[in-house]
Amino acid sequence: MINSNNNICEEYHSAQEQLAKLPHAITFFGSARIQAHEPEYQLTERLARRLSDAGFAILSGGGPGIMEAANKGAFAGKSPAIGLNIVLPHEQRANPYQDLSITFENFAPRKTMLVQHAFAFVVVAGGFGTLDELFETLTLMQTRKIAPRPIVLVGSAFWGTLIEWLKSQLAARKLINDDDFDFLYLMDNEDEIYQTLVSYHQQHFA
Repeated sequence: MINSNNNICEEYHSAQEQLAKLPHAITFFGSARIQAHEPEYQLTERLARRLSDAGFAILSGGGPGIMEAANKGAFAGKSPAIGLNIVLPHEQRANPYQDLSITFENFAPRKTMLVQHAFAFVVVAGGFGTLDELFETLTLMQTRKIAPRPIVLVGSAFWGTLIEWLKSQLAARKLINDDDFDFLYLMDNEDEIYQTLVSYHQQHFA
């Protein structure tokens, strides 16, 4: 246990040093299983390229799928493409579109870096891992462990029923507050997503 804890601390501090001087960043979450021909991949790549050209570093989990699309778009743009990979028994391989690649053995420091160094989040379709990242970020904001910041859920067809359930079950029973939705955006339009993120940055960091 001591060695494991030491390893987590070492990973945290090493990553912190490497990421400390990044420009303001946006983190993309999404499935490793989405292929390059799918519309979510293509939208992610275009959006990440535009945000990179606007001066924002792009963070992802460093693997395939949506993570690759985000890094690929940023890699072609003006700002850094950052991949925070993790060693897993399957699926996770580092994508080649990274200006800086950091590999973790532990989820905890990796997720901390993906959240701590981003002023906004773009969440595309994904499975358990994406849901874990989404709800952990929401919990950190709800409990004020991090400052509230935009979380854009891309795709009303994918995320819409989840939002309806959160409102009809959790919010209706007062298990969460209505204002917990204040920084949660459900969007389909690429231009609208881009403008929302750029406008938020201008209002809060200009």
